[in-house]
Amino acid sequence: MILIVDDKQENLFSLKTLLQIHGFEADTAVSGEEALRKILKTEYELIILDVQMPDMDGFEVAEAVSGSSKFREIPILFLSAVSIDKRFIMKGYQSGGVDYVTKPFDPDLLLLKVKTFCRLYQQSKLLNDAQATLEHKVEERTKELVRINNELELRNAELQQYAFIASHDLQEPLRKIQTFTRLVKEQVSDRPESVQYLERIINASGRMRDLIDDLLNYSRLSALPVFSEIDLNMVLNDTIADLEVLITEKGATIHKDDLVHAEVNPGQMRQLFQNLLTNALKFSNPGTPPVISIRSQLVNSLSFDAVPIQNGEYVKLTIEDNGIGFDEQYLGKIFTIFQRLHTKDQYAGTGIGLAIVKKIVEKHNGIITATSDEGKGSAFIIIIPLVQQKINSELAENI
Repeated sequence: MILIVDDKQENLFSLKTLLQIHGFEADTAVSGEEALRKILKTEYELIILDVQMPDMDGFEVAEAVSGSSKFREIPILFLSAVSIDKRFIMKGYQSGGVDYVTKPFDPDLLLLKVKTFCRLYQQSKLLNDAQATLEHKVEERTKELVRINNELELRNAELQQYAFIASHDLQEPLRKIQTFTRLVKEQVSDRPESVQYLERIINASGRMRDLIDDLLNYSRLSALPVFSEIDLNMVLNDTIADLEVLITEKGATIHKDDLVHAEVNPGQMRQLFQNLLTNALKFSNPGTPPVISIRSQLVNSLSFDAVPIQNGEYVKLTIEDNGIGFDEQYLGKIFTIFQRLHTKDQYAGTGIGLAIVKKIVEKHNGIITATSDEGKGSAFIIIIPLVQQKINSELAENI
């Protein structure tokens, strides 16, 4: 439907007839006020608008139409025999017109313009409809994702609660098994074979308790961490103090750089340091005192190739030891839960420690890797942001 606006009936009749002969539907209005009333009620693909009209001229009508968010997409074609001066043509474009045709006009050229503008309007409308549909679908999908996320958070909270309860309920009978087994062991101390079996029970229940503790720690990491700016030196020193007995037993030496302040979850970072230091102490070369180095550098990129600089946005931590190391072809395996490179008889453990470390690093929007030389030691490299922000494109590419 095309709306023709002109205060002269003969102009309306001739132009309407021309359009209808060529298959266009046409409507007419004899004033700007009537045109605006019709635009409110009917959808038009094009408005052919005369400039010189009493009360409300064509420029005012065009400004009213183009100023409305609902109707501004309707193309306006000015058609005038009087206002043909350059300044009127410029004003026509400025008021929202897409073209300005002066009389007398070529009918074929006018029809070509009409076809073009109608087709452009239809294409624009299809695009707008598609965009509206897409926005509606995005809104619906967003609502669905929010609902799913809320449901997952609720289930996660229930799972954590279950893990705590299960941990407590499993730990209690294990404590009793260990306690009463030790009592029985004292009663049969003169029977070496029985003592040997009882020690196996005590050791097995101890490994079970360790496994439950590690699983509980791993499940806790499902919750969103609360970050605060803290001195990493304080976290590391507290961890070393907690491991003092084991460090002394192993005769280990620890060298450490001065660390930085960073936005972290203190509890999780303490667990990270504890797991990596315990690993370095556990997997030491027999007869060789462990030497552990903790190095810190500022870098400006979330990349293992980042060059250290004075004022970076990330901190790169390297925990290096002189232990037994591992074959680097198994690098992906060591960070997977329950994956072990050595038997339990060789080295005690649950196979969860490094999986916990990796999850902590990811919770801190960072990355982790390791290098190793079998028989000579390993180095675990961690990069985390100094200030926690939303994951950026660089992070998405590296994780």
